[in-house]
Amino acid sequence: MAKDLVWLNGTFGAGKTTTARELVAEVAGARLFDPEYVGFMLRHFITEPVQDFQDWPSWRVLAAETAHELLRHYGGPLIVPMTLLRREYADEVFTRLRGHGVAVQHVLLHVDEPELIRRIEADEVEAGARQWRLDHLGAYRGAQNWLRSEAEVVDTTPLTPSEVAKKVMTLL
Repeated sequence: MAKDLVWLNGTFGAGKTTTARELVAEVAGARLFDPEYVGFMLRHFITEPVQDFQDWPSWRVLAAETAHELLRHYGGPLIVPMTLLRREYADEVFTRLRGHGVAVQHVLLHVDEPELIRRIEADEVEAGARQWRLDHLGAYRGAQNWLRSEAEVVDTTPLTPSEVAKKVMTLL
């Protein structure tokens, strides 16, 4: 794998975490890093109310720095499943990583909306997040233009998780 870090982007329910797990199982030395845990941690320390923990500048800095430190100490590739729908946040995180010499591959896992809705409604693992995921479809629609222009796009609509992972590996 040519990249140090593979950032799997896409709307909530597109298969980022499932694909990340498949990649970690298939790619020698690959590790999984979910920056959502950085947000969970910060919720204990930052009282400023936000809609999304990505709105905290500290999250963007710490997500990038944590990824960099994991790569520095343990090697890569690092697989990062995380939705980034605000271009300026993605730019900030990726610029910080590249400033450390990290080669970043940005991959958009896209799924057509009718299939995405079907997947979300059928998901028993995160059933409590169904409405939240559905409520964020508009934000994803609004971000698709910049995402498609800056990321490698993999249409996951007709694919199994294993097929998605294989397709992502061909991009790298």
